Amino acid sequence: MNNKFDALKDDDSGDHDQDQSSPKDSEKIKIEDDEKEQNTTKKKVTSSFLLQMAVPGAGEHPLQYNYTFWYSRRTPGRPASTQSYEQNIKQIGSFASVEQFWRFYSHMIRPGDLTGHSDFHLFKEGIKPMWEDDANKMGGKWIIRLRKGLASRCWENLILAMLGEQFMVGEEICGAVVSVRFQEDIISIWNKTASDQATTARIRDTLRRVLNLPPNTIMEYKTHTDSIKYNTSM
Repeated sequence: MNNKFDALKDDDSGDHDQDQSSPKDSEKIKIEDDEKEQNTTKKKVTSSFLLQMAVPGAGEHPLQYNYTFWYSRRTPGRPASTQSYEQNIKQIGSFASVEQFWRFYSHMIRPGDLTGHSDFHLFKEGIKPMWEDDANKMGGKWIIRLRKGLASRCWENLILAMLGEQFMVGEEICGAVVSVRFQEDIISIWNKTASDQATTARIRDTLRRVLNLPPNTIMEYKTHTDSIKYNTSM
């Protein structure tokens, strides 16, 4: 684990909020959801986090890359075109330092507390979590299907490893996704170059290690080109 994350991982003191006064409800935003999930969206991210530029603050620990959190939700069984998907995905905000990451993460609902057909996405700033994005279109993703109850822990371990540059594949990593479904949850990590087998193998092995997966865990690699073909053929 990157040392700067070791120093902050268990920091629940709230020191990272010391510059924030208690904002009024009208100054807060929350992840949009349907009425049935209002109780899961109690934790809110202040609008000041959304408006700030993604640059490290004084004395903060900068990340190697800036990142953006996204959220999406759709009705299962309804075909999702590229246009409708792009309209449905919501940007939560961007960050450039360890401290800024924790400001977001500590206020966000954990994947295990979401219901329905919901997704959290964490991608490098400037990359949309879409197959068609220029940074993604020649790449693919490793997919792991999880039984219910494991998504929150696996998601946290995955994104901390990604932010801490544990995959050691240069600029290949684009982002990660956790998908909450009714009977299972799915996590995936996206990379730029699907044809680079050495890189995809290293990502697979690192993913297995950081998630402490059993040896018999099924891991599937799927190219975004195949995903696009499958989606358009339906």
